[in-house]
Amino acid sequence: MMFDRSIKIAPSILSADFANFGQEIQAIEAQGADWVHVDVMDGHFVPNLTFGPMAVKAFRPHVKTVMDVHLMISPVDRYIDAYADAGADVLTAHIEAGPHIHRTLQAIKAAGMKAGVALNPGTPAESVAHLLDLADLICVMTVNPGFGGQKYIDMAGKVRSLREMIGDREIHIEIDGGMDTNTAPLMAAAGADVLVAGSAVFRGGSVNKPEVYGENIRAIRAAAEGAL
Repeated sequence: MMFDRSIKIAPSILSADFANFGQEIQAIEAQGADWVHVDVMDGHFVPNLTFGPMAVKAFRPHVKTVMDVHLMISPVDRYIDAYADAGADVLTAHIEAGPHIHRTLQAIKAAGMKAGVALNPGTPAESVAHLLDLADLICVMTVNPGFGGQKYIDMAGKVRSLREMIGDREIHIEIDGGMDTNTAPLMAAAGADVLVAGSAVFRGGSVNKPEVYGENIRAIRAAAEGAL
């Protein structure tokens, strides 16, 4: 993965057709997705249950861009190697998920992946101040994690604080939750460069109508880039 701060659209396959993941991934990539975002939920840290390592490993052959795996699970450390073996390029853990986030980020990087740290809406930007030399990505949640399709919570101030704290470090700021053509420009203007979008990408399309995915991706990208 080469680092750059251009706007990247990362469709969340939580909003895809669960019976057709392989073709859905291929369709969004063909239509301009930069990354593929995989939301892993455990029914404990968040009130939902999604993809284990075996599912992520099944997705991997279809992903030609970047497989961005977001762990909404607790504990994290015991599963790091499994998701590395499954083929994650970026593995993100929540700062709220355990007491030793430094150890978690070190283990992710030692397993050969880029290390991300996610912040729930109620967690301040300052909580990652001492993690910036370990992190490759900071994921700012703009919904409370656990379900797709939730209402956006404005985190522009937090993103601006992170952008200032990061300085010239090669760290992505990712936004997860409620991204669409109205909210993406707010986050891009604040300093985010990776925008996770689920329903806003998949709405109205299918593997038989993939051009709708492309229209949705281009609309979100244009709205975000127009704010820069």
